[in-house]
Amino acid sequence: MPDDLSNIAPGLPALHARLSAIVGPENLRDDAESLALHGADIWARGPGQIALVVAPAGLDELRRSLAACHDAGFDVAPRGAGMSYTGGYVPAGPNTVSLDMSRMNRILAIREDDMMVTVQAGCTWVALNAALAKQGLRTPFWGPMSGLVSTIGGGLSQLNAMFGAGHYGTSSQSVVSLTVVLADGRVLRTGARRPDPAGAEGGLPFYRHYGPDLAGLFCGDCGVFGVKAEITLRLMRAPAHEGFASFSFPSGEAMLRALAEVARAGLASESCAFDPGLTRVRMKRASLAGDVKTLGAVAARQTSWVAGALAAWRVVKGGRNFIPEDGYPLHLVFEGRSAAGVAQDVAQARRIALAEGGQAIEDTIARVIRAQPFPPLNSVLGPAGERWAPIHGHVALSQAPALFGAIEAVFAGLAERFAAAGISTGYLFTHLETNAITVEPVFYWPEERFPVHDRAVEPAHMARLPTLAANPEGTALVREARRQVMAVFVRFGCAHFQIGRTYPYRESLDPAAWALVETLKAALDPDGSLNPGVLGLDRVTGARE
Repeated sequence: MPDDLSNIAPGLPALHARLSAIVGPENLRDDAESLALHGADIWARGPGQIALVVAPAGLDELRRSLAACHDAGFDVAPRGAGMSYTGGYVPAGPNTVSLDMSRMNRILAIREDDMMVTVQAGCTWVALNAALAKQGLRTPFWGPMSGLVSTIGGGLSQLNAMFGAGHYGTSSQSVVSLTVVLADGRVLRTGARRPDPAGAEGGLPFYRHYGPDLAGLFCGDCGVFGVKAEITLRLMRAPAHEGFASFSFPSGEAMLRALAEVARAGLASESCAFDPGLTRVRMKRASLAGDVKTLGAVAARQTSWVAGALAAWRVVKGGRNFIPEDGYPLHLVFEGRSAAGVAQDVAQARRIALAEGGQAIEDTIARVIRAQPFPPLNSVLGPAGERWAPIHGHVALSQAPALFGAIEAVFAGLAERFAAAGISTGYLFTHLETNAITVEPVFYWPEERFPVHDRAVEPAHMARLPTLAANPEGTALVREARRQVMAVFVRFGCAHFQIGRTYPYRESLDPAAWALVETLKAALDPDGSLNPGVLGLDRVTGARE
């Protein structure tokens, strides 16, 4: 049980017994280590304390667990891999049960005849891709860079960028159907479903848009409307051909203009760009050409051993000094049904880059990103053990250079205080279909790490990092900087993934839209027990924490 029971509801022992009977005592945890792990995300600890951690194994256990928590008057915070940095699953109050979805990790059905795959919400992107690759299949959007541990249900709750997003958008755009469990244990299914010949309840989903898009209500909701249990995604044949290109630009604005034009033309399946500061961090931390496993992964993606050897040689040739020290590198991956079509896309991207003053550089990083899409999560700490925290905004293509300049002005105003506090910054950039560019400033600063860091980072890598002391003053300055950057995002009308308790979602809506959100919450979760405070929804006032 939690150390401090003074604020815990008296029904905890009875709830403990009921949940233990549902999931088994070994899948119900209240030890200090588990409560601490589930009580904080990458950025901060929650304002409340976790009372229990429950890990159901399937739809029935999930349904019964939620009903038990509802009957006992406890809040529920669904948690995927724990990579949130916006307070998306941390407890708002002391009577909170953390819902650990890691046991709901099965791939339930791969239906190539209908081009659908159904998974449990706790299935990881790396596991899904490994299973589909054996059949030459893929989902259109196929995962974030954290896909080694990130779950598909968590990705739909928070939304994702990266692999396939340049052509197919974020994770929710690959969804066909959802099976959702509501706060009181009721089951809700979306989409058109043909009867299951085996007679299974719910049938076989095959099409999303039958009437109003109910599935969309639960995508990007951060778990406030219901808990995703089973997810059906579209399938596609894995593209037969790939291409790669990397360029370095003299300024962030030039790079963003080029990326916007690449997006408008629909050329790259995925993009990844950095500023000089983040490039130096990545080069310091990553092994790249010196890593035998990396070379093997690059070679294995080729169609013959000759092509594989050539690709690996190109990575080695690139070495570590192929990006100009003050350049803004842009790495692009292309895919298609024919080598000629991919080559045309690469050539057009090259023309766009050169027109904006870019210069071609070795495509080492582009190749490594595609060959090793889901690396270990060692990047959740800086190269010297510093804490890491990003913040991001999705902006209209034409506005990306100006947004970048406005954030740079914020950082310039804080430069002296950053230097005194040992805070450094960087940027990650990518694009979403033909509509938006993601600008993601990141912060590194000396600060103690949380249990989620110990869980995410490889033990061998963690052993090389120093243990840093608590630094509340430095964290307060990072918090102030995040607020200033947030104000810039608001000025540009940016959208955001993983809204949690951080981004001003409520303030971005007109009164009629917000009234609809509140009405949906009241209908689906009238007691407000799922993730209270997230999305700006509060049990009583609707105010954002």
